[in-house]
Amino acid sequence: MHVLSVSSLKGGVGKTTVTLGLASAAFARGIRTLVVDLDPQSDVSTGLDVSTAGRLNVADVLENPKEKTVRQAIAPSGWTKVHPGKIDIMLGSPSAINYDGPHPSVRDVWKMEEALALVEDEYDLVLIDCAPSLNALTRTAWAASDRVSVVTEPGLFSVAAADRALRAIEEIRRGLSSRLQPLGIIVNRVRPQSVEHQFRIKELRDRFGDLVLEPQLPERTSLQQAQGAAKPLHVWPGESAQELATDFDQLLDHIVEAGNIEVPENGPQAH
Repeated sequence: MHVLSVSSLKGGVGKTTVTLGLASAAFARGIRTLVVDLDPQSDVSTGLDVSTAGRLNVADVLENPKEKTVRQAIAPSGWTKVHPGKIDIMLGSPSAINYDGPHPSVRDVWKMEEALALVEDEYDLVLIDCAPSLNALTRTAWAASDRVSVVTEPGLFSVAAADRALRAIEEIRRGLSSRLQPLGIIVNRVRPQSVEHQFRIKELRDRFGDLVLEPQLPERTSLQQAQGAAKPLHVWPGESAQELATDFDQLLDHIVEAGNIEVPENGPQAH
């Protein structure tokens, strides 16, 4: 089971929509996927069309990562009504903010790792939608992860934010979890016609080289529309949605390669 944290150190860069796009690509390819909603805004839970009735959530798991709790916090996504496959979510909760202090104990930092170890035979890929800060929740996610992808947009502060995130990943790798590596930087909400955006992408490439992942994701409303309708991007109608789906397929290739994930030969293809 390969665990990838999807992180950004500032809000508003589309981190959750990127998580949902990657989840859609994995689901279309038949990869058994668990999405962990560790952002207190819990938007990824909404986008995956989940019924929360009678379920526990990620805050309960962080309180007590025992098997019964973990299983009660995981629900199947309504996406499986679209085509067969396995895509589940560990439900988010605004209460997760109570576990986001600046100085987590070593015991607390390992709780997500402990929880995921209980289900590791059941999934090929875990995507963790992180909180947009570097406090305890993100550290807890990274301690449980093999790789971190840093989501940024091509703006004035993108290089500084990406740099800060990569330094933090290195710090956690040295101090806490030697297996942690950056997957790379996903540049989101790109307007190809914008001279400023092209300048910022070049700046990112000059600074971080191959860590800037291809392709960059264009700004498109289709992703928000699919998210709002709680449907996977890969079944959303229209050319722009299909082009974006192809971009996410290519980003998923990086994850599959980094994690050595076995992809089913005949996974359900939605597009």
